[in-house]
Amino acid sequence: MTESHPPVRGLLNVTSLKRAIADDQIETVLAVIPDLYGRLLGKRITGDFFLHDVLDGSLHACNYLLACDMEMDPVPGYQYASWASGYGDFRMIPDLHTLRVADWLDKTALVFCDVYAEEKDELVAIAPRSILRQQVARAADQGYQVKCASELELYVFRDSYERARQKHYVDLTTAGNYIEDYHIFQGTKEEDIIGAIRRHVDRSGVPVEFSKGEWGPGQQEINLRYAEALEMADRHVLYKHAAKEIAWQRQAAVTFMAKWDERFAGSSFHLHASLWDRDGREPLFAGAETLESIRCSSLFRWFLGGWMAHAREIFAFYAPYPTSYKRYVASSFAPTGLAWSYDNRTAGFRIVGQGPSLRIECRAPGADANPYLAFAVTLAAGLDGIANQIEPPPMFSGDVYAAAELSQVPHSLPEAIAALEQSTWARQVLSAAVVDHYLHFFRTEQRKFDEVVTSWERSRYFEQA
Repeated sequence: MTESHPPVRGLLNVTSLKRAIADDQIETVLAVIPDLYGRLLGKRITGDFFLHDVLDGSLHACNYLLACDMEMDPVPGYQYASWASGYGDFRMIPDLHTLRVADWLDKTALVFCDVYAEEKDELVAIAPRSILRQQVARAADQGYQVKCASELELYVFRDSYERARQKHYVDLTTAGNYIEDYHIFQGTKEEDIIGAIRRHVDRSGVPVEFSKGEWGPGQQEINLRYAEALEMADRHVLYKHAAKEIAWQRQAAVTFMAKWDERFAGSSFHLHASLWDRDGREPLFAGAETLESIRCSSLFRWFLGGWMAHAREIFAFYAPYPTSYKRYVASSFAPTGLAWSYDNRTAGFRIVGQGPSLRIECRAPGADANPYLAFAVTLAAGLDGIANQIEPPPMFSGDVYAAAELSQVPHSLPEAIAALEQSTWARQVLSAAVVDHYLHFFRTEQRKFDEVVTSWERSRYFEQA
């Protein structure tokens, strides 16, 4: 009699993957990379082929994947890849620490890959996972580990993705009809989708803490358990990817647009960060010093100071699209002024917790941000604050929205692009090649937007202009 094993769940190692394939519990392995947008791209591989030909080697994919737009249109002007260079290959090398069950798919596992040059044994520097790896390594060289967490908001629709496309994304039916912030009854109506997302991603090695109704009709938030920065970025994109596929399986849709409708609240990615020792065992933000009324360490003070000092330079990585900036509206719980405060949701930098749980919550990123890039620039800014002992401004008390004297978040993508372009610091810590690559990416998104006549323009000007 063949010995049976319990269903596989969560993270896998090579031994458990081999057993699951032999037991016919896993047939397919998804080998994926995050692209410039934070989407998962890659290949579906038969289990046996993965074990025999990929496990200790690599896959090949076209390098245009890191030089095209959302519609897979090769974009001229990138130095990394172009028609002139022939759009060659890069190598995808599995990071076996990320091997896990994709519980929402039938007999499927998933592994994240790092992007390596085709002919050299080195990471492709402009790949999102490579950029974050570089900053994680810089922190480790200084004896630090940065742990991060994502609070991600999304809207749920009863329209399928196909139906939404047929309706030209107008007059969509949200899963709720009224503001449902913390609303258990309305949350129950959406549990067929949100509950499935929670369960499936939790069984896929992405620990979920909770979900809750948010401020918009049909808007929900799911909080993921904090982790080391690279692991957290992997969890973040896996959750977004799974949420879309789980909604699609149920003839529904979700969106992570930072602002999908001007009438309703935007969707955020509240980014929590804290500094730990090299082994990730001892939190380093707690301390005996006092900053305003907060008991903290010098490291906390300087990390906050550096993060705030560079906020405008790195803002495009928090809000990468023209539409992203429509979220920053006064009295909307999205930040407009660059200030910090303790447990104050009008501040862009909200300090939460105390003692070992002391951390910084940045409320600037939208749910549309690429977490690898957002975490990377956060680490870079915080480490610069520590290196140069940058002091934060005085703590703000009161309503940040009413404080016109404060430095403001960029009001548009061109404004954020200009701040990044003028930053010599960003070129030093990220490299000129990385900054130039993403400046071209952001400019392309703005150019694509500027070239289109919108339905708002037609309805306003068609008759009366």
